[in-house]
Amino acid sequence: MAARANAGSALTRQRLKSAWLFLTPMLVVLALVAGWPLLRTISFSFTDAHLSNLDDSSFIGFENYVFLLQDPDWWRAVQNTIFFTVVSVSIETVLGLLIALALNAHFKGRGLLRAAVLIPWAIPTVVSAQMWRWMFNDVYGVINEIMLSTGLITEPWAWLADPQLSMAAVIAVDVWKTTPFMALLILAGLQMLPQDCYENAKIDGVHPVVVFFKVTLPLLKPAILVAVIFRTLDALRIFDLIYVMQGNKQDTMSMSIYARQQLVDFQDVGYGSAAATLLFMIIALFTVIYLYLGGIGREEKA
Repeated sequence: MAARANAGSALTRQRLKSAWLFLTPMLVVLALVAGWPLLRTISFSFTDAHLSNLDDSSFIGFENYVFLLQDPDWWRAVQNTIFFTVVSVSIETVLGLLIALALNAHFKGRGLLRAAVLIPWAIPTVVSAQMWRWMFNDVYGVINEIMLSTGLITEPWAWLADPQLSMAAVIAVDVWKTTPFMALLILAGLQMLPQDCYENAKIDGVHPVVVFFKVTLPLLKPAILVAVIFRTLDALRIFDLIYVMQGNKQDTMSMSIYARQQLVDFQDVGYGSAAATLLFMIIALFTVIYLYLGGIGREEKA
């Protein structure tokens, strides 16, 4: 028994060494590509660096963070980002689950439909944002034309100019584009579920709705959690979609757009780096919270 245990331990150590051997090149590249710029950004956030005097910047401690936390425009960007994230991810999760359940059924042409569903996700974000920007135009946009022809509205709506409509338009475009991604991840989880549970439920005559809430949904929680984590992290750092459709407008400005405005438009590298660092810390905090909640779920299941 001891010899067998030692052999198993040696095999485990060998596999662990092999794993680290294969991971080392990737970790080195990641450290160079992501780690060094991140550390450089954090270091700039403690200085008064300007784009014209990067080499002559001075250390000022936490002054950039103090001004940042007192800036109402920053808190408006935080509010916009969190609102965008909560609403869009919630809608995408529900729609993605419904689409995944539909695509998981057996019917003719299922493969073609799966490919068609992924088209919005495959389109580059800048292209889709520009396309929808034209569609939401208040003068010649097709959205207003459809709503006018069907009697839903009596006069054109300024979707991208009205503060009460601009965020709704951005969220609608994000939902259209990213729901297929959620559906794809959830569909992968559905196809990994054990089929014997459903066979037993069918034999016992359990209603499909009860099976969904008592069997499918609990087993699907890990896949949904992974999908929500990915989409939440992506939504918190949203930039391209909002910037192409709205630019630097305060009504829809995200934290990433705020940081970009300070870095590029105002050329304040130190202050913009502080905003980018704080954005990184917020995303890291959300990641820890989701992983913690996921760990609690796995412990309860065990």
